Amino acid sequence: MSRPLIVSIPHRLGREEAARRIYSALLTIHEETWSGDRLAFNLSALGQSAVGFIDVADDHVRLEVQLPWLLAVVAEKLTPAIRKEGTLMLEKK
Repeated sequence: MSRPLIVSIPHRLGREEAARRIYSALLTIHEETWSGDRLAFNLSALGQSAVGFIDVADDHVRLEVQLPWLLAVVAEKLTPAIRKEGTLMLEKK
């Protein structure tokens, strides 16, 4: 198993609004379970499965995904783009 991909994105929205925006736009999820301010999920990409968590706090959202080695190689290069898209999603409008 590879290291998890972890991205932290600051915001000023509060937990409820940040959770609503992240949930509706960031991931295509096969299975999900909310426990308080934590979303546990299962997804797939390129024929590979991954599991992860999204923790929503008052001032940031933390995405942690445990990726299989094939996706981990690609994901490290995509971390800046993931952070940028997440930041755009969490900007006040």
